[in-house]
Amino acid sequence: MDTLVTIKITTPMGQMVAVATPRRLVMLEFHDRVGLEQQIQKLARLFGSAVKTEKNQVLERLESQLSEYFMGHRQQFDLPLLMMGTPFQKQVWTQLRKIPFGETRTYKEQSEQLGNLRAIRAVASANGRNQLAIVIPCHRVIGTDGKLTGYAGGIERKRALLELESQA
Repeated sequence: MDTLVTIKITTPMGQMVAVATPRRLVMLEFHDRVGLEQQIQKLARLFGSAVKTEKNQVLERLESQLSEYFMGHRQQFDLPLLMMGTPFQKQVWTQLRKIPFGETRTYKEQSEQLGNLRAIRAVASANGRNQLAIVIPCHRVIGTDGKLTGYAGGIERKRALLELESQA
């Protein structure tokens, strides 16, 4: 089994917690996300591994790319990811990665792109289960009325991320 390692990363939006295997990023969440500790414990059980506080190459690349993103120098992340979810969730998350930097989509548009307009709630739920904040940009999804809706990192962070991207 792969050993899991974790670090805390200070960002302009607050501290984040990252978890990775030696080869892939598994989680990036804001430190105050509800249920964060349980998420980390679940990963430890799934991997049959303790979670050690140390860096590896994946986490070093993440730190560097996050820094570039917040300075306005990076618009896409090129990190090896391990998306932990159902096939439908992975499909939604893959689609999220295609939303261009500085643009938004609605849950309705996401559902239409998946070929099922009635899947709006399932799409919103999958977005909410994204464990790779910013890297998989669920903050770029808004309500059909243009309002900012649900973001595990908080609406203020979502607003700030969208403003950051609109100014770059």
